[in-house]
Parts: sequence; C-alpha cells; structure tokens
Amino acid sequence: MVKGINHVTLAVRDLEVSFRFYAEVLGLSPRARWHKGAYLEAGEGWICLSLDQATRSESLPEYTHAAFTVEAVDFARAVETLKAAGAKCWQENRSPGDSFYFLDPDGHKLEIHTSNLQERLKTLAARPPQDLILFP
Repeated sequence: MVKGINHVTLAVRDLEVSFRFYAEVLGLSPRARWHKGAYLEAGEGWICLSLDQATRSESLPEYTHAAFTVEAVDFARAVETLKAAGAKCWQENRSPGDSFYFLDPDGHKLEIHTSNLQERLKTLAARPPQDLILFP
C-alpha cells in the first residue's frame, strides 16, 4: 500500500526565519512559497513549512526526529555550516555512521546522517540487540 514517505509538514512560528534556515543553511530546494507556507524539496521527498502561531517554542523531550542524508565527503562542512548558523546540538552521535543532531529555529529535532538502512541492518546483525528480528 504505502510506497514511500511523501512529505513532512513542520509547523513554524516565523516563516521567513524557517524558510531561510531550510533553504540557505540546509540547502533544500525551494519549490513554492506563500504567506502561510512553503514547499522545499529534499531529495525524493519534500518538506512543507506551515505557519502556525501555536507552534511550540522548545523541543519536545522524546527522541522523535527527522534525518536528512548527506554525503560523507560533505558531512564536516555541513556540520560547520549548521553550527555557524546557530543550530544547537541536542544529542551526541551514538549510532553507526556520521550523524549530527540539531534543532531547527522552532525546536524540531533534526539530524544529518551519512549512512543508510542497509548499513544500519548490517550493524544490527553484527551485534544483535535482544529480541532482534530481521525481515527479508
């Protein structure tokens, strides 16, 4: 039934600030913008920024986050760009592959990551956690 992730919508308090962050800092490709929202392309998927005055002002306490793929050769430069833009780190990397966990201007938890699902599955198989089941 489901064939992939289509898009992720993020509520934002200030569309201009968020639009600049996603377009200029993260490098997503703007596709549309209007007074209450914007669409930015991220590889095969896209992000919708939706102006919402009820948007939180701090990050949520749980681990939920969205991760963006970056090439390994671009990782260090991407981290420096994020730090220079004031993105705050919310967690140190404890998973296989290079990752940088950061907050966007509205406190959404995000990550840039260099690995993929196949590599993650290999890592799990090499050191299986309790009750691991791998599916074909």
